[in-house]
Amino acid sequence: MTPLDRRGLLMRALALGAVAPLAACNYEDPAHPDLADRFLHMMSAWNDRVQAALFNPHTLAPTFRPDQITHPPRFNAYYDISQVVTVDPATYQLELGGQIQNKTPWTLAALDGLPQTQQITRLVCVEGWRVIGQWGGVPLGEFLRHVGADTTCRYVSFRCADNYYSSIDMASALHPQTILATSFLGAPLTPPFGAPVRLRIPTKLGFKNPKSLMQLAVTNVFPGGYWEDQGYNWFSGS
Repeated sequence: MTPLDRRGLLMRALALGAVAPLAACNYEDPAHPDLADRFLHMMSAWNDRVQAALFNPHTLAPTFRPDQITHPPRFNAYYDISQVVTVDPATYQLELGGQIQNKTPWTLAALDGLPQTQQITRLVCVEGWRVIGQWGGVPLGEFLRHVGADTTCRYVSFRCADNYYSSIDMASALHPQTILATSFLGAPLTPPFGAPVRLRIPTKLGFKNPKSLMQLAVTNVFPGGYWEDQGYNWFSGS
Protein backbone atom coordinates (compact mmCIF):
# COMPACT_ATOMS: atom_id res chain seq x y z
CA MET A 1 0.00 0.00 0.00
CA THR A 2 1.18 3.56 -0.70
CA PRO A 3 1.45 6.01 2.23
CA LEU A 4 -1.69 7.74 0.97
CA ASP A 5 -3.58 4.45 0.89
CA ARG A 6 -2.47 3.61 4.42
CA ARG A 7 -3.47 7.06 5.63
CA GLY A 8 -6.90 6.73 4.03
CA LEU A 9 -7.43 3.31 5.57
CA LEU A 10 -6.40 4.61 8.99
CA MET A 11 -8.79 7.56 8.77
CA ARG A 12 -11.65 5.25 7.76
CA ALA A 13 -10.86 2.96 10.68
CA LEU A 14 -10.78 5.88 13.10
CA ALA A 15 -14.07 7.19 11.74
CA LEU A 16 -15.74 3.80 12.10
CA GLY A 17 -14.34 3.41 15.59
CA ALA A 18 -15.60 6.85 16.54
CA VAL A 19 -19.10 6.20 15.20
CA ALA A 20 -19.42 2.79 16.81
CA PRO A 21 -20.06 4.06 20.35
CA LEU A 22 -22.88 6.25 19.06
CA ALA A 23 -24.48 3.37 17.19
CA ALA A 24 -24.32 1.29 20.34
CA CYS A 25 -25.92 3.99 22.49
CA ASN A 26 -29.28 3.36 24.02
CA TYR A 27 -30.67 6.87 24.33
CA GLU A 28 -33.44 5.59 26.57
CA ASP A 29 -30.99 4.04 29.02
CA PRO A 30 -31.05 6.22 32.16
CA ALA A 31 -27.60 4.93 33.09
CA HIS A 32 -26.08 6.62 30.00
CA PRO A 33 -28.30 9.61 29.24
CA ASP A 34 -25.56 11.85 27.89
CA LEU A 35 -23.16 9.46 26.15
CA ALA A 36 -23.70 10.98 22.72
CA ASP A 37 -23.35 14.51 24.10
CA ARG A 38 -20.11 13.62 25.87
CA PHE A 39 -18.74 12.09 22.69
CA LEU A 40 -19.64 15.14 20.60
CA HIS A 41 -18.09 17.49 23.17
CA MET A 42 -14.95 15.38 23.11
CA MET A 43 -14.78 15.60 19.31
CA SER A 44 -15.39 19.37 19.46
CA ALA A 45 -12.53 19.78 21.92
CA TRP A 46 -10.34 17.70 19.60
CA ASN A 47 -11.32 20.01 16.71
CA ASP A 48 -10.32 23.01 18.83
CA ARG A 49 -6.88 21.55 19.44
CA VAL A 50 -6.37 20.73 15.75
CA GLN A 51 -7.47 24.21 14.62
CA ALA A 52 -5.21 25.84 17.21
CA ALA A 53 -2.26 23.73 16.02
CA LEU A 54 -2.94 24.70 12.38
CA PHE A 55 -3.43 28.41 13.14
CA ASN A 56 -0.63 30.57 11.78
CA PRO A 57 -0.48 33.99 13.51
CA HIS A 58 1.33 35.44 10.47
CA THR A 59 -1.21 34.34 7.83
CA LEU A 60 -3.69 37.09 6.96
CA ALA A 61 -7.35 36.66 6.12
CA PRO A 62 -8.24 37.76 2.55
CA THR A 63 -8.78 41.48 2.00
CA PHE A 64 -10.97 43.06 -0.67
CA ARG A 65 -11.41 46.16 -2.81
CA PRO A 66 -13.88 48.93 -1.87
CA ASP A 67 -16.10 48.01 -4.83
CA GLN A 68 -16.50 44.49 -3.37
CA ILE A 69 -18.12 45.71 -0.14
CA THR A 70 -21.58 44.23 0.45
CA HIS A 71 -24.44 46.73 0.11
CA PRO A 72 -26.66 46.95 2.01
CA PRO A 73 -24.85 45.55 5.06
CA ARG A 74 -26.47 42.60 6.79
CA PHE A 75 -27.56 42.64 10.44
CA ASN A 76 -26.96 39.47 12.44
CA ALA A 77 -27.62 38.61 16.08
CA TYR A 78 -29.45 36.07 18.20
CA TYR A 79 -32.38 38.52 18.42
CA ASP A 80 -34.38 40.78 16.11
CA ILE A 81 -33.02 44.17 15.08
CA SER A 82 -35.84 45.82 17.06
CA GLN A 83 -34.23 44.47 20.25
CA VAL A 84 -30.80 46.03 19.67
CA VAL A 85 -29.32 47.57 22.83
CA THR A 86 -28.13 51.18 22.48
CA VAL A 87 -25.08 52.30 24.46
CA ASP A 88 -24.43 56.02 24.86
CA PRO A 89 -20.99 56.69 23.32
CA ALA A 90 -20.57 59.82 25.46
CA THR A 91 -20.62 57.83 28.71
CA TYR A 92 -19.22 54.55 27.38
CA GLN A 93 -16.48 52.79 29.35
CA LEU A 94 -14.76 49.51 28.53
CA GLU A 95 -14.00 47.71 31.80
CA LEU A 96 -10.84 45.61 32.06
CA GLY A 97 -10.21 42.58 34.23
CA GLY A 98 -8.05 39.54 34.81
CA GLN A 99 -4.32 39.55 34.18
CA ILE A 100 -4.01 43.21 33.16
CA GLN A 101 -1.77 45.68 34.99
CA ASN A 102 -3.72 48.86 34.28
CA LYS A 103 -7.43 48.20 34.75
CA THR A 104 -8.53 51.81 34.29
CA PRO A 105 -11.72 51.77 32.16
CA TRP A 106 -11.39 53.07 28.60
CA THR A 107 -13.65 55.69 27.09
CA LEU A 108 -14.42 55.78 23.38
CA ALA A 109 -12.36 58.99 23.05
CA ALA A 110 -9.36 57.27 24.65
CA LEU A 111 -9.64 54.34 22.25
CA ASP A 112 -9.88 56.74 19.32
CA GLY A 113 -6.66 58.34 20.53
CA LEU A 114 -4.67 55.15 19.96
CA PRO A 115 -3.14 54.25 16.56
CA GLN A 116 -5.89 53.12 14.19
CA THR A 117 -6.03 50.63 11.34
CA GLN A 118 -8.51 49.93 8.53
CA GLN A 119 -9.43 46.67 6.81
CA ILE A 120 -11.88 45.44 4.19
CA THR A 121 -12.52 41.84 5.16
CA ARG A 122 -15.19 39.17 4.95
CA LEU A 123 -17.45 38.10 7.82
CA VAL A 124 -18.51 34.46 7.45
CA CYS A 125 -21.57 33.26 9.38
CA VAL A 126 -21.85 29.72 10.70
CA GLU A 127 -25.21 29.62 8.88
CA GLY A 128 -23.37 29.76 5.55
CA TRP A 129 -23.76 33.35 4.35
CA ARG A 130 -20.95 35.89 4.10
CA VAL A 131 -20.58 39.64 3.69
CA ILE A 132 -17.69 42.02 3.04
CA GLY A 133 -17.32 45.22 5.05
CA GLN A 134 -14.87 47.98 5.88
CA TRP A 135 -13.84 48.14 9.52
CA GLY A 136 -11.62 50.52 11.45
CA GLY A 137 -10.27 50.53 14.97
CA VAL A 138 -7.43 49.68 17.33
CA PRO A 139 -5.40 46.47 16.86
CA LEU A 140 -6.30 44.33 19.87
CA GLY A 141 -2.70 43.16 20.29
CA GLU A 142 -1.49 46.75 20.55
CA PHE A 143 -4.24 47.56 23.05
CA LEU A 144 -3.36 44.55 25.22
CA ARG A 145 0.29 45.55 25.29
CA HIS A 146 -0.66 49.15 26.04
CA VAL A 147 -2.62 48.19 29.18
CA GLY A 148 0.02 45.72 30.37
CA ALA A 149 -1.92 42.52 29.68
CA ASP A 150 -0.14 39.24 30.35
CA THR A 151 0.00 37.93 26.79
CA THR A 152 1.27 34.55 28.01
CA CYS A 153 -2.26 33.87 29.27
CA ARG A 154 -4.40 31.57 27.17
CA TYR A 155 -7.64 33.51 26.70
CA VAL A 156 -9.20 36.92 26.15
CA SER A 157 -12.87 37.10 27.12
CA PHE A 158 -15.60 39.62 26.29
CA ARG A 159 -18.93 40.62 27.83
CA CYS A 160 -21.45 42.70 25.89
CA ALA A 161 -24.24 45.17 26.57
CA ASP A 162 -26.82 42.68 25.26
CA ASN A 163 -25.60 39.93 27.67
CA TYR A 164 -23.78 38.12 24.88
CA TYR A 165 -20.34 36.83 25.78
CA SER A 166 -17.49 35.12 23.97
CA SER A 167 -13.76 34.43 24.17
CA ILE A 168 -10.79 33.82 21.90
CA ASP A 169 -7.34 32.32 22.23
CA MET A 170 -4.42 34.67 22.87
CA ALA A 171 -2.69 33.86 19.57
CA SER A 172 -5.80 34.98 17.68
CA ALA A 173 -6.11 38.07 19.90
CA LEU A 174 -2.58 39.11 18.91
CA HIS A 175 -3.19 38.53 15.20
CA PRO A 176 -2.59 41.80 13.29
CA GLN A 177 -6.11 41.82 11.78
CA THR A 178 -7.90 41.40 15.13
CA ILE A 179 -9.18 44.82 16.14
CA LEU A 180 -11.40 46.64 18.60
CA ALA A 181 -13.58 48.14 15.88
CA THR A 182 -15.11 51.59 16.35
CA SER A 183 -16.07 52.33 12.73
CA PHE A 184 -17.90 50.55 9.92
CA LEU A 185 -18.08 51.61 6.28
CA GLY A 186 -16.12 54.75 7.04
CA ALA A 187 -18.41 56.02 9.81
CA PRO A 188 -18.76 55.41 13.57
CA LEU A 189 -20.39 52.11 14.44
CA THR A 190 -24.17 52.18 14.81
CA PRO A 191 -26.03 50.08 17.42
CA PRO A 192 -27.08 47.26 15.03
CA PHE A 193 -23.44 46.72 14.10
CA GLY A 194 -21.99 46.83 17.59
CA ALA A 195 -21.59 50.44 18.72
CA PRO A 196 -19.64 51.85 20.38
CA VAL A 197 -16.96 49.09 20.22
CA ARG A 198 -17.01 45.53 18.91
CA LEU A 199 -14.46 42.83 18.25
CA ARG A 200 -13.63 42.31 14.58
CA ILE A 201 -11.66 39.14 13.96
CA PRO A 202 -11.72 38.03 10.31
CA THR A 203 -9.86 34.78 10.99
CA LYS A 204 -12.89 33.39 12.86
CA LEU A 205 -16.59 32.82 12.22
CA GLY A 206 -19.09 35.62 12.74
CA PHE A 207 -20.33 34.57 16.18
CA LYS A 208 -16.77 35.09 17.47
CA ASN A 209 -17.13 38.84 16.69
CA PRO A 210 -19.10 40.09 19.75
CA LYS A 211 -20.77 43.51 19.64
CA SER A 212 -21.09 46.42 22.06
CA LEU A 213 -18.22 45.31 24.28
CA MET A 214 -18.52 46.33 27.92
CA GLN A 215 -15.88 44.12 29.56
CA LEU A 216 -12.58 42.63 28.41
CA ALA A 217 -10.51 40.25 30.52
CA VAL A 218 -7.31 38.24 30.16
CA THR A 219 -7.29 34.87 31.88
CA ASN A 220 -6.03 31.30 32.01
CA VAL A 221 -9.48 30.04 33.07
CA PHE A 222 -11.54 28.85 30.10
CA PRO A 223 -14.33 31.47 29.67
CA GLY A 224 -16.55 29.68 27.13
CA GLY A 225 -19.10 31.69 25.17
CA TYR A 226 -22.83 32.15 24.54
CA TRP A 227 -23.01 29.77 21.56
CA GLU A 228 -19.96 27.74 22.53
CA ASP A 229 -21.63 26.74 25.81
CA GLN A 230 -24.52 25.41 23.71
CA GLY A 231 -22.27 23.16 21.62
CA TYR A 232 -20.70 25.38 18.96
CA ASN A 233 -17.04 24.75 18.24
CA TRP A 234 -15.01 27.14 20.43
CA PHE A 235 -11.95 27.91 18.27
CA SER A 236 -14.00 28.40 15.07
CA GLY A 237 -11.15 29.85 13.05
CA SER A 238 -8.45 29.23 10.53
